This record gives sequence, structure tokens and C-alpha cells, in this order.
Amino acid sequence: MIRVEGLNKQYGSVRAVDDLTFTVEPGKVTGFLGPNGAGKSTTMRMMLGLDRPTSGTATVRGRRYADFPAPLREVGALLDAGAMHPGRTGRAHLRIAAHSNGIPGSRVEEVIDQVGLESAVGRRIKGYSLGMRQRLGIAAALLGDPPVLLFDEPVNGLDLDGVRWIRALLRGCADEGRTVLVSSHLMSEMQLIADRVIVIGRGRLITDTPTSDLLRGLGAGTVRVRGPRLDELEHALAPRAEVTRSAPDELEVTGLTAADIGDLAHSLGLPVHHLAEAEQSLESAYLRLTEDQVDHHGRQPEPVGSGALR
Repeated sequence: MIRVEGLNKQYGSVRAVDDLTFTVEPGKVTGFLGPNGAGKSTTMRMMLGLDRPTSGTATVRGRRYADFPAPLREVGALLDAGAMHPGRTGRAHLRIAAHSNGIPGSRVEEVIDQVGLESAVGRRIKGYSLGMRQRLGIAAALLGDPPVLLFDEPVNGLDLDGVRWIRALLRGCADEGRTVLVSSHLMSEMQLIADRVIVIGRGRLITDTPTSDLLRGLGAGTVRVRGPRLDELEHALAPRAEVTRSAPDELEVTGLTAADIGDLAHSLGLPVHHLAEAEQSLESAYLRLTEDQVDHHGRQPEPVGSGALR
């Protein structure tokens, strides 16, 4: 278990983390979400003793990380895949980490095989791609077979096969009863694996809730409808729901379920060729929660032909 209580971090006049309190439970994948600059990485660094809190506490399994005699056996973490000595080989990097924590050398070979780096561990890290560094960092995190895992953007640089692999790895670790905290900006991945999400903005807690509850909180979803007599169906739906024409042959309906719309169309004798509820997305929920917490907004490009590209 990870417990953060009243955590604050001040850098001069900037408060990076502001009275943050939450708990990360074992047996679940917990997504740690927030815009750039929200304080996620700073919080994770304080969990690992890399930054000292201005006030408050961040403990793992009831202790400060610095108090563990063999921390890799308690907590595995990947915060920065670039934080490795470039002149060492991948195998040497893992052997040094293992030796410093009393982990047998046989375990090094096990994690090399687990992350799929057999063909690269004899090469110097400076020649690794970002994806290979990510795999090596994950191998180091797994080295002590720890009950707690922390990952900051673990899919950076991974190809599709790698993304599927890390997804299965994180899910499997949680199913084994480990505590898994993952920071990511990829909402589609978080929706697939996160049992719970903690969202912060400008260092403050915005929400801490099961992913399913957050999605249900979006309210009624959108239903897409296609058919040959959409004008008549739109007229019938308008008093009961919000209806927009998303395409010449498609309506988007909010406020009624697909079953409601199908029943209404049937009662009126109106044929329907396509009727589907759009899945609620974690991305939509996240953007709604953090829309006032983003410091830097890009400007949407104007459509081609609007005169912007002359």
C-alpha cells in the first residue's frame, strides 16, 4: 500500500504539490492522472525519497522508502528511462542493481527474459532505443520481485507489441495482489487497465474514484442512429432528447438509450438501419475534470480553405 498524507512541495514561490492525500491499494492498477505540471512526477519522486516534502508524508507499506534496507525488494519503480549509465551494458546495469540489494544473479536473467531484451543486454545502453531503455527500466523495477510498483509513462517509446505486453504485465501484477501505480497521459490505455484513477491538477487532488464510477458519472451517453427517414425520426425524438445531425445519414441522440430510440422508431413504423450507443471514454471524463487546470492551451487549426493557409 502507498499512503500520501497532507503532502506539500514548495519550490520557491511555486507550490508543486498542495496538501495532497490519497491511498493506493494492493490488488488494483491505479492510474495517476493530471495535466503537464500537475505534480505527478514530483509526488512519485517524494514517494521514492528522491525529493524531500516541504511537509506531509509519503510512505510505502508503512515506511519511508529511505528506511528500507533493500528497497528493490519492496518497491520497483521506473520514473525516467534515461537515468542509466550510457557506457554500461544492459546486463551490467541489472547486475549492479541486484548486487546492491542482495538479489541473486539468477534473477537478472529471469527479468531479462521477462522483458524480452535477450538480444540487447550485451550492448551498451547508449545504443539503445527509447523502447529498449523502457524495457530495461521495467526489468530493473521487477528485479526484486517487489509487492509495490510505480511507473511514470511506462509505454513511452514502445511499439504496439510492447504496449500490449506492458498492459498485460501491469494487469497481471495487480491480479497477483501487488500495489500498482501508473502515471500516463494515454487515457485509452488507462481505461483498459486502471481499476481506480487519482486525478490531480496544480498539485491538488481533483478526484480519487473507481474508473467505472467516473465513467458512469458522465451521465447519459450518445446514441448514433442511421436510417432512410431520419427527418421524421428527428422530429419525433426532439421533444424527448437532444438531437443533432452528425452527418446527412446519421443522428446523434443524447438523453435516451438505444432501446428507447428503437422502441420509438418501431412504434412509428420508421426503419432503422444502425443503432449504437457510443462508449463513454475516460478521455472525456478526464478532460472535463481538468479543463480549468491546464496552464498551456494550444490553438486549434482552422479548417483548410478558411484562409488560414494562404
